[in-house]
Amino acid sequence: MTLADWADAVFAAADGAGFDRFVLVGHSMGGLTLCEVARRGPERVAHLVFVSALVPPDGSSGFEAMDQKIMERVAGGMTEAILIDMFCSDLDPAQTRFVLDNVGSEAVQMMIEPVRRDGMPAALPKTYVRLTEDHALPPVAQDASIAALRAVPGGTVNVIELDSGHNAMISRPADLAAILHTLRS
Repeated sequence: MTLADWADAVFAAADGAGFDRFVLVGHSMGGLTLCEVARRGPERVAHLVFVSALVPPDGSSGFEAMDQKIMERVAGGMTEAILIDMFCSDLDPAQTRFVLDNVGSEAVQMMIEPVRRDGMPAALPKTYVRLTEDHALPPVAQDASIAALRAVPGGTVNVIELDSGHNAMISRPADLAAILHTLRS
């Protein structure tokens, strides 16, 4: 799988749903896809919303952008204890079990492929939902992603903070939905 494959899947889903233009929300590694979609089809994207999303600097990869402490921690493999700390830090036992039962492996190719920003309009509205209690993509790593978005010439990014761990859509769904609702076009 490549970034182009993921972007093609987004366009196919939008076409299948009958959306000519859309607000695109990406979480975690979804930040890689958001930028590629905006770069390849800027006329279709009304707003990009990054929810604790990985956004490497232009020309670098997800692996290069990852927090070194996290990379060292997971180098030996993802044990259940690591998964719980990184992805379930603010979840109740039932929510934690749901995540553990449904977690999949990462697409390594996506993490080594360099990202590009050419073609991504500077004026395209961008919002970053910064999750202050995230252990998988800690706030310092999120700040680096925000800086990478702001490095696009003329690139502005609205930042909204949410006191949540990595899976805000599970731990704080109403709060995340309220944020997203205010950003719809």
